[in-house]
Amino acid sequence: MEERAASIRASDGASLAYRISRPPAARHTLVLIHGVASNLTRWSEFVATTPLSRDWTLLRVDLRGHGESLDRGRIGIDVWCRDIAAVLAAEGIARAVIAGHCLGANVALWLASREPRIVAGLVLVEPMFRAALHGSLARLSHLRAALVPVVLVLRALGALGIYRRRLEPLDLGALDRAARASMQASGEFPVERYASMREDLKSFPLGVFLQDLLAVTAPTPELSTLRVPTLALVSSGGTLSDPDISERYLARLPDCRTERVSAKHWIPTEQPEAMRRAIEAFCGRFD
Repeated sequence: MEERAASIRASDGASLAYRISRPPAARHTLVLIHGVASNLTRWSEFVATTPLSRDWTLLRVDLRGHGESLDRGRIGIDVWCRDIAAVLAAEGIARAVIAGHCLGANVALWLASREPRIVAGLVLVEPMFRAALHGSLARLSHLRAALVPVVLVLRALGALGIYRRRLEPLDLGALDRAARASMQASGEFPVERYASMREDLKSFPLGVFLQDLLAVTAPTPELSTLRVPTLALVSSGGTLSDPDISERYLARLPDCRTERVSAKHWIPTEQPEAMRRAIEAFCGRFD
């Protein structure tokens, strides 16, 4: 099914970009949300290969501040939840399964908490729980208070028109293919590219990147209250989060199937077929 690029204006005037494929006989909708320093191309490969496109509406979004929804103002969980609800309303979609990777998984959890009427189910690919964070993210979680004034200064400068004008385009589908070629040649996942602030900042404003970090290191909602069918995919490698702790948190969800996937953290890159099959099997329960 051919995808359509679209955008809407949020109530505050921000432009929200997304892509949607809607087969005539679509019975359900799957919304796809990307992670930190990412954009909707995170889900390009999934959309291009999944047979769900035959009878599901597939909607992937550029969160405000990312991709074609570039914005240097205030962003965060509350803004993103309102934006996704607005996109669904604009498309006439009353209810959807919400899937997210990394930060996107946390956004999905908050959307289910704040807008339960529109969430039929959740797919959490590598959700990020503060207590489970490892490495650089664990260190950053202790510096949250110091990041807030930096973000405020960057947002003020952006409002005055003082910001970097040139950002490199980021195609995560192409990056993933290059990563898999590198893995095949060396046997090692190129963590230095996927966990590099310097690389991320080539494509993202610093203010957006720091607000992403604030959001991904923030608390998640009370999981026991989220009574929707849920699939969770957790990487075994624990590069950025501890899988055992993550699974203990996920056990609080009343209706959650958790699968551990052999990956360092970037499941869509390292295990795209396993991820696709798991999501398709989960979506089958809605038929």
